[in-house]
Amino acid sequence: MKRTVAALALLAAAAGGGALAYQAVSRDRNYRAELVRGDAALADRKTFDAIEAYSGAVTLRPESMLGYLRRGEAYLERGDLEMAARDLGKASILDPSAVRPLEDLGDVEYRRERFAQAVQSYEGRLRLDERSADVTYKLALARYRNGDAPGALTAVAQALKLNDRLAEAYYLRGMCLRDERQLHDAATALERAVALAPGSVPPREELADVYGMLDRRSDEIEELQALAALDAEHPAREVALGLAHARAQHWDLAVLTLSSALERAPDEPLIYHALGQVWLERPRDKNDRVFLSKAREALKRVAALPTASSTALMLYGRALLEDGDVDNAEHALQDAARRSPVDPAALAEYAALAERQNHLDAARSALMQYDALVAADADRASRASHIAAISLRLNDAPTAVAWLERAVTAAPNDARAIAALADAQLRAGDPEAATRTVARGLEKDPSNATLQLLARRLRAF
Repeated sequence: MKRTVAALALLAAAAGGGALAYQAVSRDRNYRAELVRGDAALADRKTFDAIEAYSGAVTLRPESMLGYLRRGEAYLERGDLEMAARDLGKASILDPSAVRPLEDLGDVEYRRERFAQAVQSYEGRLRLDERSADVTYKLALARYRNGDAPGALTAVAQALKLNDRLAEAYYLRGMCLRDERQLHDAATALERAVALAPGSVPPREELADVYGMLDRRSDEIEELQALAALDAEHPAREVALGLAHARAQHWDLAVLTLSSALERAPDEPLIYHALGQVWLERPRDKNDRVFLSKAREALKRVAALPTASSTALMLYGRALLEDGDVDNAEHALQDAARRSPVDPAALAEYAALAERQNHLDAARSALMQYDALVAADADRASRASHIAAISLRLNDAPTAVAWLERAVTAAPNDARAIAALADAQLRAGDPEAATRTVARGLEKDPSNATLQLLARRLRAF
């Protein structure tokens, strides 16, 4: 009896083991079928069906990296970057030795503009296999977008060791070197990028800009001509070429280029803007009235549009002013100073004209706005003193004091600014502050006559 029971138990165990084995084989077969179904759907760009199939595979074998990887790539194809990052991160955890999940995860984080995380993923991928020029380039690009130009240059150099015909790597090297102000080396790198990919627009754009920074006008024009030929449908290319001719003082060529562009796009405001600028900047001599008239006519068409930029309105105001139409020039410059985004130069030009017209409140307000935009420039001290002087003309001594304090902070050894501050403090009814300011100024310049006079006045209080 006992032998019979034992035999039956063994038979049951064998049957159970066989059932489990059958289930495992069946699950594996179904898992692979779901992967195949997902691959076919993804090849047909049916991302929803692909995700559904890969989800089935993940359910059948949750311990397998491949289902998560494929589903993550399907989410990436669909543009669902958050879900893609989740699945690809899971895939990289399940198989830390797999390179593809880390590279894909880097791509996802880059597209999410999480550049530090992209750098980490690409670096992890390269620790597993450092022989990929493409991934090394991706690392360089992520470092660059993360604000690490030196680190990007290091990775670019490695990418080019692996593949010295990688045009995009030379392009990135040029951008990094431009940002580091190594312009000659930047030009060399960009020239190589253009040589390897002559039909690519971005390297030529950057190269033209670098040539412009280096004052290599003929080279800049040559690149802009190539860009105009590659991208003939966009008037902005002809405009850039025309303005480059103007910077090189090829005035006739500038006008000819822009006039030809206008024939192809007669209603394009950008071309009228550029033509007006060229006529306005062109040396005039005996043709003053003719050139000014042409500038005014071209810029008037742009200024009349509700979309006119602050710069266009400023140029129109400048043309009106040079043509002697002062009142209309002031109105145009006022519009330029109010148009957003404002060109800081428009604020400066409007302030100058408003002051000439004795519209002091408007002049001061424009100068204050200008200072807020360009506060760190070299003229800050003199501009602050100028705003203070206008404030005193408006009998606003407290504001004058505030601005003269800025002027003295920016130029602490300027005895004239210190004297002006003391005088403004006195006018504002603060003789104690004026006394301290005069003492500070006389320490720096004991022979300053204005400070000595102020000191005598203060002793009389």
